[in-house]
Amino acid sequence: MSGDFGPAGLQLVLLRRMADHQADLVRDALRELGTDRDAMRRANRHWQATLRARGFPQGERRLWMLLGAPSQQADQRLGDVTCRALRWPVPLWPGLRFEALVGPDGRVWNEWLVRAPGAAAPPAPATPAALAPWSHTVEEAARAFPPARPREGDAPTRWRLVFPGGETGHFTYGLLQYVEPPAGPPVEPPAG
Repeated sequence: MSGDFGPAGLQLVLLRRMADHQADLVRDALRELGTDRDAMRRANRHWQATLRARGFPQGERRLWMLLGAPSQQADQRLGDVTCRALRWPVPLWPGLRFEALVGPDGRVWNEWLVRAPGAAAPPAPATPAALAPWSHTVEEAARAFPPARPREGDAPTRWRLVFPGGETGHFTYGLLQYVEPPAGPPVEPPAG
C-alpha cells in the first residue's frame, strides 16, 4: 500500500493539515487535483498510521518507502553538524519542494516545504499583514521581515514567526497560512 503513496499522496496530507486554516484554498486545490475530502482524509490516515506502525521503518527509510527516491539530495550544515536535505516535488506547488532534514543517524529532524532550487519567491509586500496565504515559506518570510522571531506552533507541523511590528505569521508544513495582527493596541512612539 505504501508504494503507491508518492508525492500525490503527500500533497493530500499537506492539504489535510492546511484545511484547518485555509478551507477555501484547500477546496479549490482538491478540485484542481480532481479529488475530494475523503481521499484527503484517507491519505492522512495512511500517513499517520505509518508514523506509528511498529513494523514500518522509521526515519529516512519511511520517507523513501512512502515517497520514493527524492528528486534532490544535498548535504546541509547546521551549526557543527552536517545533515542531508532530501527533497521531493509537490505537483500542486511546482515552485516548492517537500524537504526532510535527516541527521547522521538517519532520523528525520524536520519536514517542511521549501522553495525549489532556481525558483523565485514572490516579491515580499511592504508589510507582513499583506502576505498572501500560501505565498511564502518560513525562511522567505523571516528574510523579508527581519528580525522575525521563530516560535513553536500548536502542532508538530506548525510554526509561527513574530514579525517586528508584532504580527504573527502562522505556517503549516513551512508554508504561510495567515498573518495574525498584533495582540495588543499599537504602541505609540514617545513624544519628541
